[in-house]
Amino acid sequence: MDKNLDRDVSELWSTLFDIVSDGEKRLASHFEAHQLTPPQFYVLKTLSENAGECRIGDIARDHHLTSATMTGLIKRLEAMDPPLVRRRRNQSDGRSVDVILTAAGHDRFVSVQRGLMDQLRAVFGLLPDAERRDIIAKVRQYFTVFSQQFPLDRL
Repeated sequence: MDKNLDRDVSELWSTLFDIVSDGEKRLASHFEAHQLTPPQFYVLKTLSENAGECRIGDIARDHHLTSATMTGLIKRLEAMDPPLVRRRRNQSDGRSVDVILTAAGHDRFVSVQRGLMDQLRAVFGLLPDAERRDIIAKVRQYFTVFSQQFPLDRL
């Protein structure tokens, strides 16, 4: 038994847990300051990543939610003043509903994203360039190995 490995695994687990837990709290606080819940922000993010338009069923699938739950979420975003999204029937499949990011939704997403990036920039700016690059490389390496060893479809 490798005591150093056990110690390092325990320390990494504790550190990752602290990072995730702290990050969730900070994100929730940041979203709240922009009058959004985390799921609402993730819908805006998904739309932004898909050129501002996506089928409601695809968004629900991406976020592991039912279409009914996603519909409620979309309705709340649509009811905001101004509306952050709008819905329309899919032109090629009348049974499907497309969700479209409005200009206000885009602006809100960018504002939240900019605030989060400003926080990262402030912290990362305290480190020399070589240390920043090293951190990024190590995190990427860890994530790549972890993802290959434990793909999500096998969990």
